[in-house]
Parts: sequence; structure tokens; C-alpha cells
Amino acid sequence: MVETRPPVAKQIAVGLGLLAVVALIAFLGSLATMPNTEGWYARVEKVPWDPPNAVFGPVWSILYALIAVAGFLVWRAGYRGGEPNAARGTLGIYAAQLVLNGLWTPIFFAGYPVVGEVAWWLALAVILALIACVVWLAISAAKWSRIAAWIMVPYLLWLAFATTLNAGIIVLN
Repeated sequence: MVETRPPVAKQIAVGLGLLAVVALIAFLGSLATMPNTEGWYARVEKVPWDPPNAVFGPVWSILYALIAVAGFLVWRAGYRGGEPNAARGTLGIYAAQLVLNGLWTPIFFAGYPVVGEVAWWLALAVILALIACVVWLAISAAKWSRIAAWIMVPYLLWLAFATTLNAGIIVLN
């Protein structure tokens, strides 16, 4: 008989591992963001609905925690003991969205001083690909965990909002 519930120690290890991965993405993003928020980003024209910089950290902290939970729920639902995880396809989509998520911030913030406005366009392409990937993830995750799928909704809403901010900078500048 295949064990369908992972041992508690394994659940803790995977949960902490996922939290560490999203924390690393957040940390690396902050390295790209922090030197630029008071520089070029403070000087460009932004859309009227652009929130204060202080909003981004708390919102992303919550979203990253939810993203880790979603990944954990999918992993746990697909766990099959010594066999490959049955949700590995969905976990691959999950990994892809983490990569795209991790790319946007350095491209947008750190890319501008290097390549100029091209960075904003590249970041826009990345965030649109990220949105498509997260939609795909939500659909795929629903097979494994409805909660994981629903967790993608606030993430998608924030990504849509962030897309308007990215596009607004392109249009206004």
C-alpha cells in the first residue's frame, strides 16, 4: 500500500523549504529594489493609483506566504510515499511562476539603470507571462487543492494591479 500522507517531519521540512525559497526570492528582489526606489523610481511619473512604497513590502510578504502555502498544499496532495509526486506537473508550473516572479523585480528596477526604458518593456512581458502562468497554476492546482487554487486569486489580482503600474510608467514616461 502506498503511503498517501507524508510524515509530519517531511511536511515540516517541505513547508519550511518552500517558505525559504519565497523568502529568498523576496530578499533578492529587495536587493534590486532598494537602491532604486529613492533613485530613478522616485523621479518617474506614475499613475495616480500608485500606492506609497511602504505598501509593497507588507502586501508581498502576505502574498509570498500564501504562495508557499499553495505550493505546500499541492505537494502534500500529490504525495505518494516512495513514488514520484503525482502533482509534479502542477509543481513544475509552480516552479515556473516562482522563476518569473523572481525575474520581474530585477528586470524592472535594476534593469532600468542599465538598459533604460527597454527594462520596463521586458518587465511588462515578464509580468504578463507570470499572470498567464499563475492562471495556469490555479487551474492545475484545483485538481489537487481547491484552497491552493483560491490562494492564487489575491496573487492574480495584485499582479494585475502591478501590471497597470508597470504599463503606466511606460505610457507616462
